[in-house]
Amino acid sequence: MATGQTDPRRRETVLAATLDLIADEGVAGVSHRKIAARAGVPLGSMTYHFTGIDDLLREAFTGFAAHIVAVFERHLAPARTPEQAREAVTTLIHAVAEGPRRDLVLTQELYTLAARRPEYRTLTAAWMRSSRRLLEQHFSAPAARRLDALIEGLTLHGALDDTPPDREVTRTAVALITAGP
Repeated sequence: MATGQTDPRRRETVLAATLDLIADEGVAGVSHRKIAARAGVPLGSMTYHFTGIDDLLREAFTGFAAHIVAVFERHLAPARTPEQAREAVTTLIHAVAEGPRRDLVLTQELYTLAARRPEYRTLTAAWMRSSRRLLEQHFSAPAARRLDALIEGLTLHGALDDTPPDREVTRTAVALITAGP
């Protein structure tokens, strides 16, 4: 790369480094200096690309929420029947609970911010609406809302419980929630 040119992917590199740092140290451990070091970029590029740490956190978590919605979509899109959709939700719950610990930590860090700050509640509300819209392609709106809560709860339990629920417990819970009015 010639002198004076910047990496066209620097912004994305910084956002990825931000999420990695949050996953390792929590939001409380985030600073421009730590992110720049992790991303391998000059400290000055932090303020060039982002107006401040809040701007950086919002953008990083917005990208993370989009990633999780894409996970929902990958699991739910192939389902053509209600039974396939139920099985897709069951698989989704276990895939997320047994998936990268990084995603679980980032989700909880975002929820903690959302519990304290309205701008992050707005972000999590948009994330939940997107997830429910995907579920509503297969289930009623009330069932989709209940499923969304079940997914969050069982994912957390599956990741943190010494004896996480097995697939049959999950399958039964999904079936009960989606069994009509």
